[in-house]
Amino acid sequence: MHLFDVARRFYGGHAIVGGGLPMAVGLALAASLRGEPQLTACFFGEGAVAEGEFHESINLAALWKLPVLFCCENNRYAMGTALARSESETDLCVKAASYGVPAWPVDGMDVRAVEDAAKRAALAIRGGGGPVFLELRTYRFRAHSMFDPEFYREKSEVDAWKERDPIDRLTRELRDASLVDDAGLTDLERAISAEIEAAVGFAEAGSLEPVSELGRFVLSDPEEASP
Repeated sequence: MHLFDVARRFYGGHAIVGGGLPMAVGLALAASLRGEPQLTACFFGEGAVAEGEFHESINLAALWKLPVLFCCENNRYAMGTALARSESETDLCVKAASYGVPAWPVDGMDVRAVEDAAKRAALAIRGGGGPVFLELRTYRFRAHSMFDPEFYREKSEVDAWKERDPIDRLTRELRDASLVDDAGLTDLERAISAEIEAAVGFAEAGSLEPVSELGRFVLSDPEEASP
């Protein structure tokens, strides 16, 4: 959740629901003021749409025509609360469009549909059209956390959505188009597993943050802030 890597232009996950939205608007504003051709993509769940940060952020982005791509991953449940129990308007594109922002629903279980929508949105934003909102309609197969008993949904609902698994769907499409075979898939899965194992091994072999560093950046440091 708290990953951050400027070299890869990844500006962090945030523990507070909706916390990344104002940061995304700030990054887009900075790029706009500097005349830099950058686009800021911000990912958040449908639960964040009920937060004040969402409304403040999308309003400013629309008002100032900032280059922000709002990607809402609507998986129907914010932790354990169904969308209909937390939102009076469950069509999230309607909410985004009320701010004058182009808003498109996308089948979030279709890899190619998501790619096509993202490309279309990026072209519109880079063309100076201001922000775009994508509602990626998807589903969470697993519990929210290890402490989640999942009393809020039926197992049959989860099983029904698993029939639309985006990885399985893309695999079938690639097979049907003769773009991949069983041997190619096996090699790909092995390479992915090796990459994951290497990443986990690197993390486990790393050292813990020194206690002396725990308070760093909690308050501003005049010495570090000086040029």
